[in-house]
Amino acid sequence: MKITIPEFALVVLIGPSGSGKSTFARTHFKPTEILSSDYCRGLVSDDENDQAATKDAFEVLHFIAAKRLAACKLTVIDATNVQAEARKALLTLARQYHCLVFTIVFNLPESVCYERNRQRADRQFGPHVVRLQSAQMRKSLRTLKTEGFPQVVVLSSPEQVAEVEIERQRLWNNLKHEHGPFDIIGDVHGCFDELCLLLQRLGYVLEQQNDGEEARFQVTHPEGRKVIFLGDLVDRGPATPAVLRLVMDMVASGSAFCVPGNHDAKLLRKLKGRDVSLKHGIVETLQQLEQESPAFRQLVLAFIDKLISHYVLDDGKLVVAHAGLPEAMQGRGSRAVREFTLYGETTGETDEFGLPIRYNWAADYRGRSMMVYGHTPVPEPTWLNNTINIDTGCVFGGRLTALQYPEKELVSVAALHTYCEPVRPLTPVAAPELSLQQQHDDLLDVQDVSGKRLLETRLQAKLTIREENAIAALEVMSRFAANPRWLIYLPPTMSPSETSQQPGFLEYPEEAFAYYRRQGVERVVCEEKHMGSRAIVVLCRDEQVARQRFGVIDEGIGICYTRTGRHFFDDHQLEAALLGRVQAALSASGFWERLETDWVCLDCELLPWSVKAQSLVLKQYAAVGSASRHALELSLAALAQAQGHGIEVDQLLGTYQRKQQLAERYVNAYRQYCWPVNSLDDLNLAPFHILATQGAVHIDKNHVWHMETLAEICRADPQLLLATPYRVIDVNDPISVEQGSDWWRQLTSRGGEGMVVKPYDFIASGSRGLLQPAIKCRGPEYLRIIYGLEYDVPENLNRLRSRGLGAKRSLALREFALGIEALERFVRGEPLRRVHECVFGVLALESEPVDPRL
Repeated sequence: MKITIPEFALVVLIGPSGSGKSTFARTHFKPTEILSSDYCRGLVSDDENDQAATKDAFEVLHFIAAKRLAACKLTVIDATNVQAEARKALLTLARQYHCLVFTIVFNLPESVCYERNRQRADRQFGPHVVRLQSAQMRKSLRTLKTEGFPQVVVLSSPEQVAEVEIERQRLWNNLKHEHGPFDIIGDVHGCFDELCLLLQRLGYVLEQQNDGEEARFQVTHPEGRKVIFLGDLVDRGPATPAVLRLVMDMVASGSAFCVPGNHDAKLLRKLKGRDVSLKHGIVETLQQLEQESPAFRQLVLAFIDKLISHYVLDDGKLVVAHAGLPEAMQGRGSRAVREFTLYGETTGETDEFGLPIRYNWAADYRGRSMMVYGHTPVPEPTWLNNTINIDTGCVFGGRLTALQYPEKELVSVAALHTYCEPVRPLTPVAAPELSLQQQHDDLLDVQDVSGKRLLETRLQAKLTIREENAIAALEVMSRFAANPRWLIYLPPTMSPSETSQQPGFLEYPEEAFAYYRRQGVERVVCEEKHMGSRAIVVLCRDEQVARQRFGVIDEGIGICYTRTGRHFFDDHQLEAALLGRVQAALSASGFWERLETDWVCLDCELLPWSVKAQSLVLKQYAAVGSASRHALELSLAALAQAQGHGIEVDQLLGTYQRKQQLAERYVNAYRQYCWPVNSLDDLNLAPFHILATQGAVHIDKNHVWHMETLAEICRADPQLLLATPYRVIDVNDPISVEQGSDWWRQLTSRGGEGMVVKPYDFIASGSRGLLQPAIKCRGPEYLRIIYGLEYDVPENLNRLRSRGLGAKRSLALREFALGIEALERFVRGEPLRRVHECVFGVLALESEPVDPRL
């Protein structure tokens, strides 16, 4: 006996103790799918037969069942379930989570149940218990369907139970195996001519044939694309039968899918002989169908009757429904789901035209699936939270629109006539300054970034943001950050190379080369590490682009911000002048045309050690150096005076003289990082990554492409823009490796900070996954600023060499993955909250502790 069960269902087993429910469940279902009342009783009392714990046990069972159903997991309830009040709670759960219910009743003889219980040492109770449960079960058989259990299978003998074979059936709305490409078409409403024009514009070939008295359509696409119709095929328009015939033929041939609309459902009820309100165009539809044969009308009835409420496609990335569908209802089956897909949800109020005001469920949508729907005519399709309404009111004189998936491109044809005057005017309103999504993004929800979070990225599967780190990031973001609409990226921290064993060195290029060599990377790019501060420049071609793409009004053409999302300049005129010069260089070099973009996000170094960080150098590092020099001068004077009095201080004097020399080197080192900034002429900007432009995140280009493309831009304004010198090193060639080390020594010998070593390709992976995107190798004099005057004294150097890189490197990889994910989400046009989820994650990770010796 084969029993077919939906892949997502609440399976309720009913039967007295000893009827074999538990054995049956273990035979046919996964252990994780089974929720046993006995097991839950044991969880709360350590005794599966402790009837006093029954109430608590079922609370646990219902709680776990709710969590599984919320996660769309098949759940089997292994309990007697012979009383209606016990089953009522299960029906409530099924309705709450829009889950199909399947019931299996074990109607075995009482003698069989009693004998099985007698053989179990833990079930020594009299036959009256089985007798009572069996009586309650038999009474239930008469009421199960009226209670709300539509599918009931009754097993009446041990042999029947043993012969059962369970088959799992994919839900009818589950088309995850269909990957497209698709052309999703909004409400047609009998506009046959416009539908044919739209299909032709989309590249479909339409052929009409006559099969006796009936016309037949054959529709194909040379690229194998398929159409998805969003319902409301009928009413109001001039040619409903032709539209139905075309759509039915396309669905039958496999070139289209179709979901029902509320007008289609109303026509179905009428064709079945039920009373319906003869308004909103159905009268015209019925008149048109009267001209068709009874056989055709019967085909229409059967076609609409079989339509599925909604479809989940392309591994769950796409959901289509007539009136839309919240995430909690997607991929599920219930009356409530079907009602929502047909009518949406209303507030209970009416507008000035007497039409119901619909609840804007899309404003609260948080689903990962793209939700495409129609139902309510709109002048222009607009994205909101990964949802889009493509009903552009063709029958009302608007347009018939299709969304191409996965391209997310809109294609439409204008209505040939106004076939029906709309109650609510469809006249396009003046375009607002901000898009619907940008208006919605004006108020970000703290719930989207607070608490412990698990973030999914393309480069690393799941990243954890701890609650305490999120709190620290929220403080920074809310009090100090620039306009969040600009903050589409924060750069990652960077790990240094492994500690060098070269005498007198803490870091040396060979260790960086060796890291990539061990991971199978053959070539690396060495870039000079500028003595500046990390700066992100987001720049638009003009203010109109800033408004259209970023939703920013009256803030100029861009921004320059720090690695923590703060404005670099308190002087906004200075920032505007810098951005204007960069914009001019981009234009002069032909950048906008070459990359087909009107905005760009650049990763840069701003020199000197930035207006912001310069205060740190002057107030902290320089103050320490100044105090040290002053103390040394006093000590040397005292020692000289002591020596003049014949006191033996030669050795101590020599020590302090060496310290004085180190102090001078310290001062000379930090002087290279700071100089007065009185105007734009005192600044240099060194871009080294073209992170993103319109439609592209440029991690698919190697670092040489970035260096050469940016060098061309820098040549357009060499006074401001500084091209980054670089070398390509073959890490398997000793001569090439030595050339790389020589170059590093040249940079550091003249006081330079050092270099950054990167894999040749922007993204590189090894045997254990993603590799470090960059490793910094800093020179001795720069490290003197970081670690102090005497860091390279042997005992100090040995202590620093014991530093641990693990936490720092893990942090660098996680922040890198989040940064790239943020850019990719922004380029895809996802809501700002989705972009900020990653940006905020980078800032939160900065609160994680790392070895202070790094």
